Amino acid sequence: MQGLLTSVFTLWFLTVYAAPGNAPYFYSVTAKAGDGITILLNRYELDEYECNMDKFLELNQLKRKDPLFEGKEYKIPVMIYQYNGQSIRSTIGINDMDVAKRIANYNRIILNRNLRKSDYESSKILWVPYHELNCAQTNEKPIIIAENNSNPEKPTTTAVSETASIFGSEYGNVVRKSEKLKGKVYYISAGHGGPDPGAMAQMGSRSICEDEYAYDVSLRLARNLMENGAKVHIVIQDGNDGIRNDDILVCDHDEKTMGTQTIPINQLARLKQRTDAINDLYGYYTKAGIKEQFLVCIHVDSRSENHRQDVFFYHFEHSKSGKKLANNVQEVFAQKYAKYRAGNEYQGSVSTRNLYMLRVPYPTTLYVELANIKNEADRKGILPFYQ
Repeated sequence: MQGLLTSVFTLWFLTVYAAPGNAPYFYSVTAKAGDGITILLNRYELDEYECNMDKFLELNQLKRKDPLFEGKEYKIPVMIYQYNGQSIRSTIGINDMDVAKRIANYNRIILNRNLRKSDYESSKILWVPYHELNCAQTNEKPIIIAENNSNPEKPTTTAVSETASIFGSEYGNVVRKSEKLKGKVYYISAGHGGPDPGAMAQMGSRSICEDEYAYDVSLRLARNLMENGAKVHIVIQDGNDGIRNDDILVCDHDEKTMGTQTIPINQLARLKQRTDAINDLYGYYTKAGIKEQFLVCIHVDSRSENHRQDVFFYHFEHSKSGKKLANNVQEVFAQKYAKYRAGNEYQGSVSTRNLYMLRVPYPTTLYVELANIKNEADRKGILPFYQ
């Protein structure tokens, strides 16, 4: 039995890691239950390029509507090269530094998703997505909404202006006011979106949706963070809404994850999609030496119509940094309520929840519930409070 196991493992290592000389070959994977062609390509960050789909069909002699069978091996459009230990460009015979950087980032993403065992530098095995070398037009996905344009080595002494169209025409010009958050990365994720409006209520003859209010507050928060020097990624995006000043925000379903990915109907798939995007970026920034990364998930609570609800917070029970962040933010809210709110009383709480968006993302995570969407006073207070 031990001899058989040794032979199987040896064959596995030879199949996965040993390229025939320096000639690349296409990587093979085993289909899981429920896999279709698009799902499989998405798992390996290949679904956004049509040429990857064409190559997958060609490699496996399939048609686009053909099913995949659980347990069967399929070749995917990822070429395996024996890394020469010097550079990606010399390994695969290219001169384009941008392409090499994207390939390096792709390998980090695949490693962070546990789809390969070790990095290309230590294993000497380089994964090269087919589209990087064979598609007519390949560009990096537009996942970064806004970056700080000032020289990071020099402190800003005058206001720096940058444009972020995601905030809308009225708020699209963002003026840097300070460098207090320089070197920090924030991921702002509005709850629900796309096919999922979240909690709903009626205001007269009109429906109001949680995801619209959460999104509007997310944009305002993101803009404030940028004004103070932070690098910000807005996870859920609606390209035509921007920051709005209406109490009743029109419900729609056109939000996308990172502005490009259609939000799935299935709840777990929705959460996994946005978490994968966050964790991929987290890995990238960690490699770049950035240590302070934070995720803020924004929701609007739903209680009975008569219930007033102050802003409250969740953190993951096993995250000390998450607990510290939640308590610090709650203290600031209490101070602001004491100064600006009639009656001065604040009843927002901090507690733990075993939520997917708290336990799975890599950054320190704060989960915020803003107010009670069914209570008229709470609902009207959401936007003015954050302006």
